[in-house]
Amino acid sequence: MAFAAASSAIVIGLSGHPVRIEARLSPGGHGFHLTGLPDTTAAGIRDRVRAAIVNSGYDWPPERITVTVLPSGIPAYSSALDVAIAVAILAGSGKIPLKRLSHTAFLGELGLDGAIRQIRGLSCAMRTLVTSGIRSIAIPRGHASQEIRCAVIAAGSLTELVDRLNSDAPAPAPTPSDSTRGPALDLTDLPGNHAARHALEVCAAGGHHLLLIGDGPATMLAERLPGILPPLDDASLAEVAEIYALTETPRRRRRPPLCAPHYTNTAAAIFGRHAAGRFRPGAVSLAHAGVLFLDQAPEYARSVLDGLRMPLETGEIVLASWQGVMSVPARFQLLLASSPCACSGANTCRCGPVERHRYLNRLAGLRERIEIIAPIDPIDCNAQPGEPSSTVADRVAAARARAAHRLAGTPWRTNAQIPPSELRTSHRLDADALDPLESHLHAGALTPSTLTRILRLAWTLADLRAAHRPTRDDTQHALRLWHGEPA
Repeated sequence: MAFAAASSAIVIGLSGHPVRIEARLSPGGHGFHLTGLPDTTAAGIRDRVRAAIVNSGYDWPPERITVTVLPSGIPAYSSALDVAIAVAILAGSGKIPLKRLSHTAFLGELGLDGAIRQIRGLSCAMRTLVTSGIRSIAIPRGHASQEIRCAVIAAGSLTELVDRLNSDAPAPAPTPSDSTRGPALDLTDLPGNHAARHALEVCAAGGHHLLLIGDGPATMLAERLPGILPPLDDASLAEVAEIYALTETPRRRRRPPLCAPHYTNTAAAIFGRHAAGRFRPGAVSLAHAGVLFLDQAPEYARSVLDGLRMPLETGEIVLASWQGVMSVPARFQLLLASSPCACSGANTCRCGPVERHRYLNRLAGLRERIEIIAPIDPIDCNAQPGEPSSTVADRVAAARARAAHRLAGTPWRTNAQIPPSELRTSHRLDADALDPLESHLHAGALTPSTLTRILRLAWTLADLRAAHRPTRDDTQHALRLWHGEPA
C-alpha cells in the first residue's frame, strides 16, 4: 500500500482556497475512485487524469486507486486540480520521490495528451498558496508570475513536470512580461476644451468623479485620463491582474485600466455574474483601480445607473447566487459623458429647457456622487494644443503626494476618500474659506452631502497649487466646478 499527498488551490471569485489531494494505492483489484468533488466533475477529472498519465508514457498503476479532495464539496469548477491529482497518483506509484511533494503545490488543467493548460485565477491561487506556507509552485508554461515570492516550476506537459521533479537542478522561473503597450495617448491631441481639460486634471488629482456635458470629444478625453493618473501600486496591480486573469486576458500594465461598456450592455455585463462556481467580472470590476467611462450616460438602464451607487460608496460589488454571497473589488473613478439632450445636439435640435432637463435628470440618482461637471466643445483645430499629458501628470502626481503625506497614518490616500467627520475636525477649513459654502448651505442650495464633496474638491485644488490648506478662492472654485459653471 502506498500513500501520497499533494497541495493545490481553487479560486472562487477572487478568493483562493488551499486544497489537499490525498492518493492511496492498495491491492485488491483495479479501480479509480475520486471523492470530495461533485459526481459530474469527478467523472471528467478521472478520464482526463488517466488519459494524460497513459499518453505521457507512464503505466497506469494496477492497484486500486482512491483519491480524495479536501475539503470536500468544493465547487464544480475544479480543473485546476488535474495536475495535483496526477502527481499524487504518480508519487504513490513510485514515479516521483515523495519528498518532492513536500512544500510544493501544483496548478493546471491536463489535456488528454498530457499537456498542462492554463487555468482561470492562476495568480490568485498562487498568492493563496504562498500565504499558506508553500515554497514552490508548479504552473503551466507561459504564465508570467508577478511578485510571487516563491520558487516557480514552469512545465508545458506532465512528462516535463515529472522530469523536473526527479531532477535536482533548480527550475527556472518565468520572466515577467514588459508592462508597455504601444504609444500613449496625449492631451495635445485635443486643442481647446480648456474647461474640460482642467476638470480632468482636478478629477485625476483628487480621485473625484466627473460628468462631461456637450457634443465634444468625450471619448478622447476619457482615453487620456489613465495617462495622467499615477501608476498602480503593487497591491492594486496584483488585484487588477487577478481580475483580468479571470477573463483570460492577462493584464500586467502599471497604467490604470479604462473600461467603457456600451449602454446596451446588460446589468450582468456591468456588475458581473456569479454562477456555476465561476465568477465572470463585470465592467465595474474590470475598471478597478482605474476609470469606468459611461458615454451617453442617460441612455443606460435605470437598474445600471442605480446599481452604481453601492460600488461608488463602498469600493466593491456584492454578487449573490444559490452558492452564496461574493464580494468583489470595484473601486474606480466614474467618468460620465452626456449630450445636452436626447437628440445628441444635432443641428435640427428643437429640444427646449424642459426636454433637456428631463433627459439629464435620468442621472439624478448619481448627481450627488459626481463632484465635477464640465462642458465639452467640438475640437477647434485653430486653438492652441495645450499642455502635454506628461506635464499634467507631473502636477497630478505632486498633488497626490501632498494628499498622501497629509493623510499618512489613515486608511485614505486621496481627498475623495476623506470621510465627513474628518473634514469637520482635523481637516476643518478656516471660517473665511467656509463662508461661501455655509451661506449656500443655510439658503438650502447645498445639502450636507454636497458640502462634503465640495470640501474635498477644495483640498484638491489647494494641493494642485501646493498650498498648505484651502482658501476662500479654492472653495469658490470648487463650488463652481460642482455646479458646472465656468472657472
